[in-house]
Amino acid sequence: MRVITGKYKGRHFDVPRSFKARPTTDFAKENLFNVLNGYLDFEEGPRALDLFSGTGSITLELLSRGCSQVVSVEKDRLHHSFIRGFLQKLGDEAGVAVCGDVFRYIARCNERFDFIFADPPYQLENLDEIPTLVMNQGILAEDGLFVLEHGKSYDFSDDPHFVEHRAYGSVNFSFFK
Repeated sequence: MRVITGKYKGRHFDVPRSFKARPTTDFAKENLFNVLNGYLDFEEGPRALDLFSGTGSITLELLSRGCSQVVSVEKDRLHHSFIRGFLQKLGDEAGVAVCGDVFRYIARCNERFDFIFADPPYQLENLDEIPTLVMNQGILAEDGLFVLEHGKSYDFSDDPHFVEHRAYGSVNFSFFK
């Protein structure tokens, strides 16, 4: 796993082979962040939430680009430990690793974030409910952006908060405001 740009550009973190997580490809991640530059001003230090953070690749990229805080929520203890480990190596206090269920976290969260990213397992039974849950829970700031990574079989264009869809190979991103 490598950091594309920002203060940690070029840093590599080896993801253990035993991981079940499917990290966002560098190609998709690079294109995603190119699009995000049109929505977010990273120089202003937005607060971000990375749901289903897996390897922490998006968390790491968000921290590198200047987010003032990135909360990374991951249920798998091994993955959470890996994320916590690289945050400790970086010594970046803006990164907060939470080990827990994403749906419980959203239900109990009383914070607001400028940017929320979710990369659930593509086979997750209720993946299609995530945009409604995030938008209705009040955790996205008024002018905030929510991005959901998903497989090609999902279409969120009828959602009232849907803004756009981007596809990079088998990786799809739906944007909501």
